[in-house]
Amino acid sequence: MSETEINNTDNQLQLIPLVGLSKQEIIKILSDIGLEAKTARMRANQLWNWVYVNGVSDFDLMSNIAKDFKQTLKQYFYISRPKVVSEQISNDGTRKWLFRFFDENRPEIAPVDVETVYIPEKTRGTLCVSSQVGCTLTCSFCHTGTQKLVRNLTSEEILSQILMAKQLLGDFPNLSRPNNGLIPDENRRAITNIVMMGMGEPLYNFDNVKQALLIASDGDGLSLSKRRITLSTSGVVPFIEKAGSEIGVMLAISLHAVSDDLRNELIPINKKWPIKDLLDACRNYPGLSNARRITFEYVMLKGVNDSDEDAKELVRLLANIPSKINLIPFNPWPNSPYECSDWETIERFGDIVNKAGYASPIRTPRGRDIDAACGQLKSKSERAKKTKNR
Repeated sequence: MSETEINNTDNQLQLIPLVGLSKQEIIKILSDIGLEAKTARMRANQLWNWVYVNGVSDFDLMSNIAKDFKQTLKQYFYISRPKVVSEQISNDGTRKWLFRFFDENRPEIAPVDVETVYIPEKTRGTLCVSSQVGCTLTCSFCHTGTQKLVRNLTSEEILSQILMAKQLLGDFPNLSRPNNGLIPDENRRAITNIVMMGMGEPLYNFDNVKQALLIASDGDGLSLSKRRITLSTSGVVPFIEKAGSEIGVMLAISLHAVSDDLRNELIPINKKWPIKDLLDACRNYPGLSNARRITFEYVMLKGVNDSDEDAKELVRLLANIPSKINLIPFNPWPNSPYECSDWETIERFGDIVNKAGYASPIRTPRGRDIDAACGQLKSKSERAKKTKNR
């Protein structure tokens, strides 16, 4: 069957989001609607190039696809971008966007709002991406944990955060960089690194996160090296090995305590998978080596987890795990029950860890003035769940 003969006559057929589909899924759909295998593969390659390399979100702009086949594509697929509800730019150049996802093809699903953060630096630009709307983990030091889970984000919505950020930052061909903020010039990528450290626990949304990150790291997709993509988890032990073997990106662990009693308080998921089980899973992470170290994140809470004894125990716990330790000054949020450790205490803690042979950088807080720093993200999508329940 030729492309011109393909026609969707079923008005009830639900359109499929093109973003977030694997190339094989696109090929299968095109084959199912009548394209020969070779043609389906060719068209799938073209679509991926337009969407992920050129950042096109309109079939009519795909210049190497015939007009009649563009109409066919519109009968089966759609390409959408989230609405930019707000953009805040910090004094340090950090940008925080509130994206609203609403699928006009499925109006029964209430809109949801998600926060995404871009952190520019001299040699790289990092995008902090969300995997859920809200969170189930109720970590006591994290603002997102005060927002109930609304729902998982789809692979389309995870990738769309990246695509929308690239569009806003002029990171696609024929787009210009915004002239405000510390964004690299047009000769370098604006987004060089992705961190799954936004709203939600990525491993509780494993399938969608996996699909999104495999597309982000595909050489024909967004073409980001897996060593420049970091997935952060609070410790969903059964999925850690699976993440390493099936996704293969860098791993970060939100540790934040060296005893189960304290970690149970800070990160309640520890009651299910305590520190020993978590660190055993880390030791067995596929591909772990000195070149592919695990990052352990440790938020510095005044008088809670910042003693010299805590630092020494941290070193003991991480023995034989190729790792580095990110010390994170606590970022306050309204009514938070903690204070940030004194700077002298953080430096002394870091010295103890560093002398034991571990890299222990102190993360410079970014975007604090716009509530975009680590642990501060929280959208206003509680209403989405209420709307759906009505």
